[in-house]
Amino acid sequence: MLTVFVNDKPIFLTTKVEKETNFKNFLLKDVAIETVLETLAKKRFDSVRLIHHNEKTLLKHFSKKLPHVIAGGGKVFNKKGDILFIFRNNKWDLPKGKAEKKETIEQTAIREVVEETGVKDLKIISSLPTTYHIFKRNGKTRLKITHWFTMETTFEGNLFPQESEGITKVEWLNKAQVSKALENSYANIKLLV
Repeated sequence: MLTVFVNDKPIFLTTKVEKETNFKNFLLKDVAIETVLETLAKKRFDSVRLIHHNEKTLLKHFSKKLPHVIAGGGKVFNKKGDILFIFRNNKWDLPKGKAEKKETIEQTAIREVVEETGVKDLKIISSLPTTYHIFKRNGKTRLKITHWFTMETTFEGNLFPQESEGITKVEWLNKAQVSKALENSYANIKLLV
């Protein structure tokens, strides 16, 4: 099962049909994305489940319904074990951004962390789960597919929020601060952290 978020409400891509309670089932091949989004907007539904018979092709069939944006980002740790967070659109988030042409997804992730925070000397340690969320920009609905990486840095310089991207703060957060920040974050970030 894969999860795609619309704000903090999930769309579950699954092969299992379950009895509807606070969610709605649709057949993936037959449903329009507008119907899914309208259903999620209703308060009585916590989620939507899109059913398809083949687990291996769930994402492929779903992604045909929307144009998508590929992005890369990082969960960055400093020497003290603090995690690098950005504050954008009144929410705590991890640095990430859109891939550019002829760039590997790892290069995207590192470039975006540097651009959004000013942190340098980044080293990718491992891959994290890919996240999926639907967003609207300029009146168009899109699927953002973000490839995440655990990173480490020895950087101890100043942090610089990329204000042109709406980032107002960049901070290293310790374990207690991370817990507090996650109270005002996105569902996909909560899964990663």
